[in-house]
Amino acid sequence: MAQKSISIHFDNLAGFQNSVAYVKVEGSEQPTLIKVSGEDAYGKRFDIPASADNKALAFKFGEANDPAKSEADSMWRVITAAHLGKESEFWCRSWNPFVYKAQPQIVQTQSASELVEHADFVSNLYVSTTGGRFGLGASPLKNGGVLFGFYHPHAAHVFVAGDFNDWQYPGTEKPQPERFLEMKLYRGYFDTPNVWLLKVDQAQVGQRYKFFIQYDALAGDGTLDNRFEADPYARFLEYDYARNACIIVNPSRFEWHDGEYHTPAINDLIIYELHVHGFTHNHPDIQPDHQGKYVGLEDRIKAGYFDRVGATALHLLPLAEVPTPQGEESLGYNTSLFMALERDFGTPDEFRHLVDTAHQANIAIIADQVFNHAANEWNPLWKLVLDHPDEALRGEEGGLYFSGQSPWGNRVATERTEVQNMLIDTCKLMLVEYHIDGFRFDFTHSSTMDHGFLQRLADELQALKPDVILIAENMPNENDLNRQGFNGFAQWCDRFHDTIKAMLREGEFEGVDNHPENLGDIFYFSKGSFAAHTNNVVNFCESHDEHSVPHEVSFVEDLNSPQAKERKARLGLMSAMVALGQPMLYMGQEFGVERARNHVYFDFPANLDEHGFFQWASRLIRLRRRYPGLKLNGYNPIEEGEFTWSLGPRLGERQGNGQRVIGWRATPSNQAFDVLVVLLNLENHAVEVDVDFGKPGTWVRLASIDAVNDIAPEGTNSADDPQALRLDDGIARGFVLPDSSGFIYKLERPVG
Repeated sequence: MAQKSISIHFDNLAGFQNSVAYVKVEGSEQPTLIKVSGEDAYGKRFDIPASADNKALAFKFGEANDPAKSEADSMWRVITAAHLGKESEFWCRSWNPFVYKAQPQIVQTQSASELVEHADFVSNLYVSTTGGRFGLGASPLKNGGVLFGFYHPHAAHVFVAGDFNDWQYPGTEKPQPERFLEMKLYRGYFDTPNVWLLKVDQAQVGQRYKFFIQYDALAGDGTLDNRFEADPYARFLEYDYARNACIIVNPSRFEWHDGEYHTPAINDLIIYELHVHGFTHNHPDIQPDHQGKYVGLEDRIKAGYFDRVGATALHLLPLAEVPTPQGEESLGYNTSLFMALERDFGTPDEFRHLVDTAHQANIAIIADQVFNHAANEWNPLWKLVLDHPDEALRGEEGGLYFSGQSPWGNRVATERTEVQNMLIDTCKLMLVEYHIDGFRFDFTHSSTMDHGFLQRLADELQALKPDVILIAENMPNENDLNRQGFNGFAQWCDRFHDTIKAMLREGEFEGVDNHPENLGDIFYFSKGSFAAHTNNVVNFCESHDEHSVPHEVSFVEDLNSPQAKERKARLGLMSAMVALGQPMLYMGQEFGVERARNHVYFDFPANLDEHGFFQWASRLIRLRRRYPGLKLNGYNPIEEGEFTWSLGPRLGERQGNGQRVIGWRATPSNQAFDVLVVLLNLENHAVEVDVDFGKPGTWVRLASIDAVNDIAPEGTNSADDPQALRLDDGIARGFVLPDSSGFIYKLERPVG
């Protein structure tokens, strides 16, 4: 039997003085105005006559005396005939287009920030502050209990369940309503009701929890599914991979020892990229139960390995929770939860211990953040928050947190303020609770990621930690990320990488050729292509995304020999270490490992003391760490009198004109002993040149492609070494650069 009327309740938080409902019956174009029929604790009630055959209704609300003040057309709500035949009462909220079949929770008069302001949290805890101080996640309190916070603008009700209430919530098999813990709805982002909070006195650190999201909302002829999900702000997950419950974490229990440590200046960075599992897997010097974990990596820091290599910063490939098991090709670029540390690697306190140990060894920790896409498998954020009920019927749309597609599947909606808030909170939490030094952001090009977000991110993080390290994989490079130059993102320099690979291959690499004219700019921090300051560049010839140099050149028949592959690997590493900008090497590069891209396993040498490539590479890298002339810093070192070209394809005939040779003199100070000369030959044949060293005297050879010997105390080199150059007028005439070679000279005994 057809109903005579239905009742629609409207909270009227929009503040209409004389509310009306604009109602259209299916098949009609002009809406009918329905006046308020009554009021209750929820708000206004509109009684709407139903058609004889229960045709679908579309409606929105507005001001009777001013039609221009009605809700936007995006707020037309629909009740289909299927629901009209079953239900007689519906509820609506002023801030969304959803229709609820049961009364949603009423909004609290107090705002979320007002409640959180009076909470007494444990020390060293990051309380979410981006877009407002709302206490999202599970925040332990000093006097016991936990404040739970959850962002959801459209749920009818939200419950927290866990060990503290025997996992009781409306969706459980044997519900006990008296034990349910329903959260309260407060005004949050944009001063709109969207933050749910509840203090649970009996909740304790170490206990598990999840959130139950009850929609009770219509979607076409059906209803939106309720969700029982992990917390987007969870810090850690249990080891039950089927249940994936969150763990309450208290960061204040960890005692830090890095109070004297300072994040290194950008130009002091020598970045070592590694994967926690891959680096420690089957490592001969790591005990089996530490392999694949933070503690295994910490073991190598304590053993002084990275100091021996010369690295000043460890770039850790993604640390966030992923749904896939660890393995040779599992790099972590499929995030399930942005703030939860990958449980396979260890606990939050074990990660804190790793960072603490690194800082005591004066090593910075840079965390890789994947904000361009999320996992395509277990993805708790997918459709967690819908903007419109119709999205439930479109499988390809992921709700508020996603927008369109990326090359890796879904695309995170970095253009949305709410999503930005969560991602920025993720970084702030890492800085506050884990003391990390900075971040490398995965593929940030404007074709995929909103650059307004990146600018806001930089502003927020630099306000919290002025010396935060910000690195972007932004390819092709774009100059808007330079910001003011000194404070901009350091971009992975694809121009440097691709050009060096082309040079080493003696031909082309991915459309880039080895023309001599390409050399100058890449060694001068790519200033001519995108960079404003040396801080804006990270130079590399190997990374997790790229073939190692030996593997890459092996595709060239004439270079597919052990000797050629090693020489090219040395030349590539030397090029990255001497170029202006910040150098990066990928784990295993210090051994000349031959490996395809996206593989994290490799074999460590049995004896580093007898490994020629490692001995050479580690000494070379330590030169970079020691000498200011190898880490010039600024907007234009040429204009500042710190950099002078000696060789190059655009200089005179005796200075390498038209050939793949490059050289310069670095004068970082007025001290003669700081002057260095760098020479490189990327030709496959020897080149004879005349080199202006700039100052007469004795120049020691710190490095060649075959050997590195520093002066004391790092080495035994001196002005009396037979390989030293003694230049009466500062010019080395007839200097022969062997094929695929490089040299670093230092003024050791000036004349006059």
